[in-house]
Amino acid sequence: MAAGVLPWLIVSADPWRGRGWGPGLIVLGCGLGVLLWCVRDFYVAGKGTLAPWDPPRQLVVVRLYRFTRNPMYIGVLLLVGGWGLLTGSPLLGGYVVVLAIAFHLRVILYEEPWLSKQFASAWSAYAADVPRWRPRLTPWRGRNGKTEIS
Repeated sequence: MAAGVLPWLIVSADPWRGRGWGPGLIVLGCGLGVLLWCVRDFYVAGKGTLAPWDPPRQLVVVRLYRFTRNPMYIGVLLLVGGWGLLTGSPLLGGYVVVLAIAFHLRVILYEEPWLSKQFASAWSAYAADVPRWRPRLTPWRGRNGKTEIS
């Protein structure tokens, strides 16, 4: 919804829409790739889905999650931002800013407290070393040198 239907509605109603910028397609593609990769990791490594009624049963700390705690949200922002560049929509650019703020608030007010409660010490070790938004330059290997934590 946030990365598909709403952006489409915003672009179609944007009276200031310009010519767009072709390389936005690269940004959009990168965002889609990151998003799909993260969905796969939720299912395979986390043994769950994005759905609130079937959350991951294990803390997901593999692949892109070794660099930042929120690669899925970053992927959505890249996807929508790329779409905004591709279509030349300043309203969609504003939507990306609103979406980023909403994601940040969701993460700090809901997700991180839930993860802390659900995964206790594993979450504490992971959160202490892996940044919320700014990616690490090297992949996190865990406190014991492995990405598997319990």
